[in-house]
Amino acid sequence: MAKKKKHGPPHEEEAGEAWLLPYSDLMTLLLALFLCLFCMSKVDGGKAQAMGAAFGKAFGIGMGGGGLLPGLGLMTYPQAGSGGDGDGTGDGTDDGNRAYLAENETLEHLKETMDSYIMQNHLKEELKTTLTEEGLMIRIKETALFPSGSADLVNESQLVVPVVAGLLAAIPERVIITGHTDNVPIATAQFPSNWELSSARAMTFMKALFAANATLNPARFSAIGYGEYRPVATNDTEEGRRRNRRVEIMIARSFKMADGTLVAKQ
Repeated sequence: MAKKKKHGPPHEEEAGEAWLLPYSDLMTLLLALFLCLFCMSKVDGGKAQAMGAAFGKAFGIGMGGGGLLPGLGLMTYPQAGSGGDGDGTGDGTDDGNRAYLAENETLEHLKETMDSYIMQNHLKEELKTTLTEEGLMIRIKETALFPSGSADLVNESQLVVPVVAGLLAAIPERVIITGHTDNVPIATAQFPSNWELSSARAMTFMKALFAANATLNPARFSAIGYGEYRPVATNDTEEGRRRNRRVEIMIARSFKMADGTLVAKQ
């Protein structure tokens, strides 16, 4: 007669392993959620981190290394024309208004930041910022950048160039760099006229920005020389001529308001 096999006690861990199935389902759902969020993101995290590091490093110069805007990443704005409710069926006015306001707030914040740096480093006589409907203007006098009649940067320019480069790396707007002179004629082998001098200064400053911050995109930049033809003061006095010898950086707005409706600037 065959002996009956004795069954051992039930496996004690079976009841305790019941949680594995819902746990694995939960992990799968969480992974799917994170993948969806990642795909929906419009910001390149690597670029944002790199831009923020460059900007913070630049604004740490001369201020104890703390930086004025630590961790600031590349600014982005809502896209006009996508529809106010995000379904692509609207006229884009709401999104456009948000884009304009977001850009304006960014430019105002950058102006305040630059003004703070100017005050802290006693550069009020050399630098000035102005926010207009065209964009944010940074005006730099000749004495902060170049010797008289030259397009070679002075050592003191290191108080300005890396800081401006860091600021420009944190925003996506177009940048127009213009050189200006007074009306005193110049006629040297290197610079036959004030046009050549102002153009060389604008180009030299732009190249210095690229050297100071490798993340800058050259496609955003242009350099123009205006010579003595766009003065901001009279050339009849020495003070007026000093004001006219300058380099200007225009951070051009990407959006503007027209008849109450936002349009993207070309």
